[in-house]
Amino acid sequence: MAETGASRRPPTGPAPAPDAPSARAEHDSPLARAERFVWLTARVLEQRLFAHHFRGGDAGPVETALDAYRNEDGGYGHALEPDLRGPVSQPLHTARALRVLDAVARCGGQRIERICRHLTSVSAPDGALPAILPSQRGYPTAPFVPVVDDPPGELLATGPVVGVLHRNEVWHAWLFRATDFCWQAVESLGDSHPYEVEAAVAFLDDVPDRPRAQAASDRLGRLVRERRLAVLDPDDLGAFPVSPGYAPGEHHFPHDYAADPRSLARAWFTDAEMARSLDFLAAEQEDDGGWPVRWRHWAPAPALEARPAVTVEALRTLRAYGRDID
Repeated sequence: MAETGASRRPPTGPAPAPDAPSARAEHDSPLARAERFVWLTARVLEQRLFAHHFRGGDAGPVETALDAYRNEDGGYGHALEPDLRGPVSQPLHTARALRVLDAVARCGGQRIERICRHLTSVSAPDGALPAILPSQRGYPTAPFVPVVDDPPGELLATGPVVGVLHRNEVWHAWLFRATDFCWQAVESLGDSHPYEVEAAVAFLDDVPDRPRAQAASDRLGRLVRERRLAVLDPDDLGAFPVSPGYAPGEHHFPHDYAADPRSLARAWFTDAEMARSLDFLAAEQEDDGGWPVRWRHWAPAPALEARPAVTVEALRTLRAYGRDID
């Protein structure tokens, strides 16, 4: 039956009472605003991750969502890392998949065995992972990600993968040579850039040789401060250069290196420097509830897909440091 004009009119009677102050505060909290942003914009994977981290959601649906990106070769593709479009497996996609599995405590079993076999098959002769394999050619790719015919192994791609596997006590033949590569790369760094430093930290935070990791971290922290690779005063951004090839304003902050207070990189910064960094992170939440993507925007979809993941990680960092997000 067609709806009548009377049935479309709002009910008469007293107007509903306005939200109580506590209800308004909860609705306006960083977490509530971020949740609305996630439901409006995120892929299913980030929706499930948000639910797992902040609403008591189970890990199973996260795994199920992640499976949509898995290929028959054991790797991951399909723009899991949004700046690499297309279906083909790439090490950066697989690294992202491992971080997701680690975040929901599902980094083990046959799934990880298949991933390690895949990593073995795509490694460079030195045992390390290239950032981008030539198979990416022909698919849309961020212009700042070069695709070459014979890519070398890189710390940028290998460090985070090795770190996650060590954290989960995974032992596989591939891991031995890859660990040796990371040690050599980290301990020989004389010039670097923020993303490579982040990869080094991801390795050092979980590699088993803790005294060696501590020594390497101390040296790396001095390099970061000497080269001004971290913004120590967000009110004076101009005093800290943006690394060559980065987008304008693509600065890195103490919380980018030490996203968790247990990280070795936390010791690189004073309490006051870290507090200013976290204040800056909290203030970055935008009007729509999400956090911004600082790296270069080259197409609408990659930036849109990246923001919910950046938002989830911002909330996790703030919560790890005891900041009130609720």
